[in-house]
Amino acid sequence: MKYLHTMVRVTDVDKSIAFYKELGLNEVRRIDNEKGRYTLYFLAAPGDEAAQVELTFNWDPEVYGEGRNFGHLAYLVEDIYALCDKLQKAGITINRPPRDGHMAFIRSPDNISVELIQAGDPLPAQEPWASMPNTGKW
Repeated sequence: MKYLHTMVRVTDVDKSIAFYKELGLNEVRRIDNEKGRYTLYFLAAPGDEAAQVELTFNWDPEVYGEGRNFGHLAYLVEDIYALCDKLQKAGITINRPPRDGHMAFIRSPDNISVELIQAGDPLPAQEPWASMPNTGKW
């Protein structure tokens, strides 16, 4: 058995692609299906192209719930503070800041929770993260 990908439906391709690119993922392939009226965008972290996120964009508008029962995507990151700072500067809300130097949560434009986990040992507590409260749901 081999893990292939996780699929999430998106409503605004440009916003979603921009979000995942800020996270550090790159588009590795795209499939347009005119008969099915959808486009699939496959994204992966550099060097880990086998573990992909499939963004499904249905051409005919649909309303999706938040999909909170989906749970979350999770990524191991080299420097959780640097990435959270970069994401925040790009206008992405840090819903659960990395107060512990180990874990943070953000949400995609389609409200998919994304967990960020520090590689190796947690980083020492650092401001502004250590005293930053949670924002919204994660």
